[in-house]
Amino acid sequence: MAKRKVPAADADVIVVGPGPAGLALAIALAQEGLRTTLVGEVRTARDGRTVALLDASIRLLDAIGAWHGLQMQAAPMAHMRLIDATDNLFRPPPVTFNAGEIGLDAFGYNIENATLVAGLATLADNTRGLARVAASATAFTDGADLAEVSLDDGRILRAPLVVAADGRNSRMRADAGIDIREWSYPQTALTAILAHSRDHRDTSTEFHTRSGPFTLVPLPGLRSSLVWVCSPEQAETLAARDDESFALAVERQARSMLGRMRVEGGRGRVPMSGLSVARFTADRIAVAGEAAHVFPPIGAQGLNLGMRDVANLRDAVVDARTRGLDIGSPEALGAYERGRRLDVRLRTTGVDALNRTLLAHFLPADLLRGAGLIALDLIGPLRRFVMREGLAPHARLPRLMSRAGAADPLL
Repeated sequence: MAKRKVPAADADVIVVGPGPAGLALAIALAQEGLRTTLVGEVRTARDGRTVALLDASIRLLDAIGAWHGLQMQAAPMAHMRLIDATDNLFRPPPVTFNAGEIGLDAFGYNIENATLVAGLATLADNTRGLARVAASATAFTDGADLAEVSLDDGRILRAPLVVAADGRNSRMRADAGIDIREWSYPQTALTAILAHSRDHRDTSTEFHTRSGPFTLVPLPGLRSSLVWVCSPEQAETLAARDDESFALAVERQARSMLGRMRVEGGRGRVPMSGLSVARFTADRIAVAGEAAHVFPPIGAQGLNLGMRDVANLRDAVVDARTRGLDIGSPEALGAYERGRRLDVRLRTTGVDALNRTLLAHFLPADLLRGAGLIALDLIGPLRRFVMREGLAPHARLPRLMSRAGAADPLL
């Protein structure tokens, strides 16, 4: 019997999707000596969106050599303040979390999304063993030995493992047959960057309102980014205002805590929704970032979960190679599947529950939420536990995110 001919692989790993998660993963894998191809065109439009990178994500970026060039363009979040503005009968006092209580200078850093992507793209261009392909991926096909990614320029790329990091409408995920669940909320998130007359003092402030969170997150200088979650009707009215009128509405909603405000740059409007996957892997493919989970912009969980996808998948692939396994096999990808399932589901449930309690207008829910804030304010050990777990599940941190670095064992 003639031996079956196996086509040559173009790479060890093909990463589809050059967003923050895809870029970081491609860099991390290439730095481990894996031939990596990143597919897709990098987009760095200045649309007013920012991302609050929490401590573990900063450690990942530092480990791959990206953070040094980004830090001066980001603002630390040394304090986080929660204010109940729901006007319910039981209104707890504001609660402030201080990073110093858990031994950190800052919970994380806030940076414009376009700045983060541009910095990672520059690093990718200078990473040995990482090839960039600007074409778009149009199809994924698994195989016994290699997976295939078809491109819109007619080429076909082959590798033992493909990573779908191509966003919530992932073509790669759909072709792999990974089922998803989607849901929506009766809310819209307005985003903007604003200059203000008072110092934010490295404090992120989140007002809990009946229509959702209203959050101002520090940026370098006298600037902050806004995420204002409100009803679609209110969002439409606010979006129709000119910059001066919109800034005045933000100033009033923020109770003039940051003084006079002025819009800088673009403004955005995003319907609130979520997405989860039935599984994180299939034959010769893993999903990561927004191809694996989509969150409403609450609690800075979305991209930080995506960065934990990156660090977990990097560990799974490196460990599989060390053991001599086919890196696209179910055995190799099993560690990633197990590592992401609980973390993502817990965060999904938590963010969804918090948002729905704000919308509920239900007295017992108000009492429970208010009692929780009071407990966090008064009980130091509980507050510190919540702060640590809010940043990342400490017992499950992958190696590039652990304080000891890559020498730590994978938990």
